[in-house]
Amino acid sequence: MDEKYFFTPEDIKGLNYEKDISDPGKFPFTRGIHRTMYKGKLWTMRQYAGYGTAKETNERFKYLLAKGQTGLSVAFDLPTQLGIDSDAPMAKGEVGKVGVTVSTIYDMEEIFKEIPLKQVSTSMTINATANIILAMYIITAEKQGVKENELRGTVQNDLLKEFLARGNYIYPPRESVKLAIDIWEYCTRYIPKWYFVSISGYHIREKGATAGQEIAFTFANAIEYIENALSRGLDINRIGERISFFFGVHNNFFEEVAKFRAARKVWSRIMKERFGAESEKAMKMRFHTQTCGSTLTYQEPHNNIIRVALQALAAIFGGTQSLHTNSFDEAIGLPSKEAVKIALRTQQIIAYESKVSEYADPLGGSYLLEKLTRDKEEEITEILKDIEERGGALKCVENGYMKKLIEESAYKYQKDVEKNKEHVVGVNIFKDEDVKIPSPEIKISEKIFEERARFLRDFRKKRDRSTVLKWMGILKEKAEKDENLMPYIKSAVKNNLTLGEICNSLKEVYGEYDRRD
Repeated sequence: MDEKYFFTPEDIKGLNYEKDISDPGKFPFTRGIHRTMYKGKLWTMRQYAGYGTAKETNERFKYLLAKGQTGLSVAFDLPTQLGIDSDAPMAKGEVGKVGVTVSTIYDMEEIFKEIPLKQVSTSMTINATANIILAMYIITAEKQGVKENELRGTVQNDLLKEFLARGNYIYPPRESVKLAIDIWEYCTRYIPKWYFVSISGYHIREKGATAGQEIAFTFANAIEYIENALSRGLDINRIGERISFFFGVHNNFFEEVAKFRAARKVWSRIMKERFGAESEKAMKMRFHTQTCGSTLTYQEPHNNIIRVALQALAAIFGGTQSLHTNSFDEAIGLPSKEAVKIALRTQQIIAYESKVSEYADPLGGSYLLEKLTRDKEEEITEILKDIEERGGALKCVENGYMKKLIEESAYKYQKDVEKNKEHVVGVNIFKDEDVKIPSPEIKISEKIFEERARFLRDFRKKRDRSTVLKWMGILKEKAEKDENLMPYIKSAVKNNLTLGEICNSLKEVYGEYDRRD
């Protein structure tokens, strides 16, 4: 027999319940970070959305809130992510395509028009321009009469994974980390309810990493950020309570559940044993999960509903604090209203009809699951040790080591699909050539570029040019002095500088990252 298909007490011999597993809510939090888990409070149902103009995204948010969504999650288009104003020549053809376009404070105000920011929790998937987007959000809240210390939500602010997986970076890695920690420091002082980072394994997994690599590379990045934060004098117990993570979930059900359990255990020990955290809150790994878009197929798109339900259940059995379920038509285009509603209803049916939320860590104690959890813990620890021996995450980002490993894993998986070692229903097994593929419901008009150009032309005409030049100069001066830029970026936004103008000012000091360097 090549592989075992059942497990016994012998397979988990040596496991100590109190030391290695323990009850939910107790160190090392293998079984969950809260004692009652979802019986006490359901996970946040946070559907990721955003496209076209601020007005269109505002309408989609209101639709989702009306259908029972419990948290907002904002997607931004590529120009916004890359610090390019939506009327720039490089933005043409990309404005509003994969998220909402934001160039000015008025765009941010329109996104959240008639949405009370004191009451909702908002997550923003933004990295290279996170400082600017967060500043715009704070000012938008202030105009609603909401103080920044009342705001709740998360900004992704994970620059290192951009170099590994997504490629949406602006400045070199070291300068990018500096800007990320500016947000940590600012939020610790002024926005205590805000999660100032969502360190993302999701995009690493989407790029092709294995489950073990996803967790290990994410933790390696987290260690790099924490060491930079501690060098500024930040308190590990305070920052530990506001660090969050973002992971993907695939179709290998038991592996995914074990992955999340092992990750909690490894992270709690990193915080306690490596960084000396004393607060149990600082040792708890809080994470958002998204079902993985890379597992969805263009062929037979309705099959994706089943994939998403399976992945959602694995995330919930794994103890996620927040969940996004993908729409079945995302391999075709921007999600339709019907698909978005089905995705949300998937979570609601699991939460309110299946009764799985009645129990914390319901699969805990299974010989299989405890064996897989231990194996995954050992794998994650071994990968982390390798990165540490090579100089840490920043070094392994700069020399391309982690990126190379991800690409090798992606290549292996694709070859396995082609050789039918990995099965994908409707793609390499049980193919049905007669299935009609629906056309995308939402199509972004190419006219949006001209419309944005007119808007920004009028916006700039109404400004005092000398004030704009003054604040561009201040930003460059403060960047050269290595100061925390958040207060100055807030002032620049208040004085109507565009996202692109702020980024261009910082490029003059930090330069731009060229992957060919």
